[in-house]
Amino acid sequence: MILYPAIDLKSGQCVRLKLGDMAEATVYNDDPAAQARAFAELGFPWLHVVDLDGAFAGASQNGAAVDAILKATSMRVQLGGGIRDRAAIEAWLEKGVARVILGTAALRDPDLVRDAACAHPGRIVVGIDARGGRVAVEGWAESSDLSAIDLGRKFEDAGVAAIVYTDIDRDGILKGLNIPSTLELARAVSIPVIASGGLASIADVERLLEPDCAILDGAITGRALYDGRLDAREALALIAAAA
Repeated sequence: MILYPAIDLKSGQCVRLKLGDMAEATVYNDDPAAQARAFAELGFPWLHVVDLDGAFAGASQNGAAVDAILKATSMRVQLGGGIRDRAAIEAWLEKGVARVILGTAALRDPDLVRDAACAHPGRIVVGIDARGGRVAVEGWAESSDLSAIDLGRKFEDAGVAAIVYTDIDRDGILKGLNIPSTLELARAVSIPVIASGGLASIADVERLLEPDCAILDGAITGRALYDGRLDAREALALIAAAA
């Protein structure tokens, strides 16, 4: 089980949102590269980065901050937010991003996801953000009629590396992961699923290490780390002991 610390970028700063609301942003660090180094020093192998401005604009907006993160650490970085064409995918992979996350593109242009996954095995991730079980796109500003499971099944044979499943109704409010919905998706597809949205404490990590969650690839944690509600070393030690 991999625990992915999150850096969400807004105007070049590390922030956390409540329920995906850009007006409800708390700034935790104005130096994303320094934050990345801090996570690396704690022992995290992966970093989850989202360009929030890019998600709304439809194109990367925090490129300089991402570049700085890539230069600051050797952590493997998965990046999402506003990446919606082949040129952008290729550019970020060439810069050293380990995996690119496609969210809005997965709904609007599934062929792009399939083509990219074919060209870059193991380096394309589908981001499925759901509100009430229905997929939301464009930085969560627009909802669709498609269920998370139906969207996930579209990529069963595409060769994508993973699905990041975010429960928007829990994101940033520290109410715990939506384990039932996450497991429902994981059981419906053969693609590895990463849980996101609401991880609040070591109890959530302990829950992820129970046998029924063994089918999950891991989970993303943000606000709980920044607020000190989750002790990174304790969580990583617990995961290592379980492995």
